[in-house]
Amino acid sequence: MRALVIDDSRAMRRIVGGILAGFGFEVEQAGDGQQALDAMHAGFVPDLACIDWNMPVMDGLQYVSAVRSNPAWRSVTLMMVTTESEHGQIVRALAAGAHEYLIKPFTADAIGDKLSLLGLLPTEVTA
Repeated sequence: MRALVIDDSRAMRRIVGGILAGFGFEVEQAGDGQQALDAMHAGFVPDLACIDWNMPVMDGLQYVSAVRSNPAWRSVTLMMVTTESEHGQIVRALAAGAHEYLIKPFTADAIGDKLSLLGLLPTEVTA
């Protein structure tokens, strides 16, 4: 399983990436939505993308919309991982095509719970 962690904070990319690697994911990182799209165009199409909302160049909502507009990427599971906690923001992200929404701060267990809900935990982790 492949994961793409998209956040303008290098520390947050390391934290989320480390948690996902612990769950058995091959992890790539991007500092904004455009870098993430560039990685996908170059051939790294993830099973899961964890996306921050507030980033320069291309924000998380723009990234979600761009991925959803490409039929070749319909199978990518999109999970917002952000400080944006207003109900309206959550609704906008889900309406744009995000599958899940996790509010910072979070725990590794919270990410694991979301992955389990999405059916993305490798069987050796869930067993």
